Amino acid sequence: MPIFPHMSQPKERAERVEQVIPGLYRWSVRDDRIGGVRSEAYAVVAEDGAVTLIDPLPIEERALKELGPVEAIVLTAGNHQRAAWQLRRVFRAPVWAPQHAYGLEDNADITYGAGDTLPGGLVAYHTPGPAMSMYTLWLERPRSVVFVSDLLTHDTHGTPRFIDSQYQDEPARTRTSVRRLLEKLPIDVVCFAHGAPIVADAESVLRRALVEDTEFALESDHV
Repeated sequence: MPIFPHMSQPKERAERVEQVIPGLYRWSVRDDRIGGVRSEAYAVVAEDGAVTLIDPLPIEERALKELGPVEAIVLTAGNHQRAAWQLRRVFRAPVWAPQHAYGLEDNADITYGAGDTLPGGLVAYHTPGPAMSMYTLWLERPRSVVFVSDLLTHDTHGTPRFIDSQYQDEPARTRTSVRRLLEKLPIDVVCFAHGAPIVADAESVLRRALVEDTEFALESDHV
């Protein structure tokens, strides 16, 4: 089953963004749809000043306008549409969504697939597991950043963890997706859909998440 069912956007609205690294910003809300868990959204500011939103959550429009002209909205999965349609109307920016994304409330302007280069210099990597049509986005500059969608979550402290298997389509495939990212990409920074980004030693932290993955290991013992 998908991680989260088809739901409207969260009720809470962020008031400001904060810098993660130069050219990358985030905002978060306490998400009433999923028991008050914090959800994260991101904005990438290109060298020419164009802004690309990733899985955008509700936010005061002025906070985004201060970053520059919003030229695109990119979704990593169908269940991350969040405030995309509202912000599309506000900024007249096209929404990019994965091919075969399900549960969308409106039609995406553009669809993308594995290996495609998206606005903001993002590159799409197909990383199924939590859902079949789920993508990780990679940003090469100014440091190597991966936006891992729902592959893992991260509390303020501690090692990132995998979402409980009962809320994933194919939990084993989720682990495979993480391993493939580690094989293919240099990873300096990792950004989560739920939880604070990790901006130092991110590759080692993701490897540790696989090593400490007791929940799935225990399930596997009973298969």
